[in-house]
Amino acid sequence: MKKWIIGGLVAIAAAGGVTYAMLDDDQRALLANMPTDRNVLFWSTEQRDAAFRSLDAISILADARVIEAGDSVYPLPAGEPLAIDTDIDAYMDSQRTAALVIVHDGKVVFEKYGLGFDADGKWTSFSVAKSLTSTMVGAAVKDGAIRSLDDKVTDYIAGLKGSAYDDVTVRQLLTMTSGVKWNEDYTDPNSDVALFNEHQPEDGLDVTVSYMRTLPREAPAGEKWVYKTGETNLIGVLVSEATGKPLAEYLSEKVWKPFGMQQDATWLLGATDHEISGCCIQASTRDFARFGLFMLGGAQIDGVSILPEGWIADATTKQAPIGIDGRGYGYQWWTNDDGSYAAQGIFGQGIFIDPARKLVIASNSNWPTATDYDGVGAERERFYKSVQAAVDKASAPAAE
Repeated sequence: MKKWIIGGLVAIAAAGGVTYAMLDDDQRALLANMPTDRNVLFWSTEQRDAAFRSLDAISILADARVIEAGDSVYPLPAGEPLAIDTDIDAYMDSQRTAALVIVHDGKVVFEKYGLGFDADGKWTSFSVAKSLTSTMVGAAVKDGAIRSLDDKVTDYIAGLKGSAYDDVTVRQLLTMTSGVKWNEDYTDPNSDVALFNEHQPEDGLDVTVSYMRTLPREAPAGEKWVYKTGETNLIGVLVSEATGKPLAEYLSEKVWKPFGMQQDATWLLGATDHEISGCCIQASTRDFARFGLFMLGGAQIDGVSILPEGWIADATTKQAPIGIDGRGYGYQWWTNDDGSYAAQGIFGQGIFIDPARKLVIASNSNWPTATDYDGVGAERERFYKSVQAAVDKASAPAAE
């Protein structure tokens, strides 16, 4: 990410619209005193509270490209509330939840906001964006811009030729099984995930390509799963190279406009003006829920899927083991053996989708730490199960 420069903040923020306007005086003061030499992983909780709803308003941090919405809006009518066996207020407090939207059978059965956020605001996605990026790969395959998932990555990204990616296929990028060495430790300021966006690119190369081409191989391609945000950024470059379009424009064309997202969204850009495709879409939580409904409905526009036949089944079922019983990794989706799947981002962002129950849960949060699998992460999984149980109870036939 670019370093913070506060001069001119107000003039730039005005273009960000309601997200910046929603900040109170204390939050604006926090933004005006952000660190100049540290990235989001190491900001204070209060600074993140202010920034997560306004990253696109502060283009000094990183420029953003608009994902344009269309003229029609996909309806989200109210439904009968579910009897969820959870103290949701306590849950939201523990999760530091900014927004929680639950949709069952196409109707909103629960919606609540916190941290001074509301339905008109846009919150950052972090790695939830990975699942949207992978969906654009499917669209590019359907369009013929990508010939096959078994093509070599270097067929589309010439700057990777001569690197450890020579032997890696598009499919292996999607499943994070490239075998290229990577450190995703969010607590380590010297990890790859902390450093790669600040890399100084070689002339003529995208910043991610320039960084990733230097990485060594640690396992044969296809044999080892390691979570790598940098590789999703490569996927975004690949889609843009294949389609000849910026990723935000392609997402708008394929999903945002035709499906009926309510608000324009934005996608932060890296130093060389490609979308940071492993991260950083700013959208309303209701529109994140709509994306869940888009997937739930087979990614159809006017009755025709934008994805190849069988894509969703492959993308949302286990393609790689991750060392956790009952779970796996698909095409940039976290999968569960019960058929449900999720897009997830650090600090508690998520879209949970359960096709069998026609259920979508979209949430945005600011967890105390980037990841906490045994704490708030496990609590979120228990909450998902409590909502699933509530759907089962509501759907059970009445006793005679």
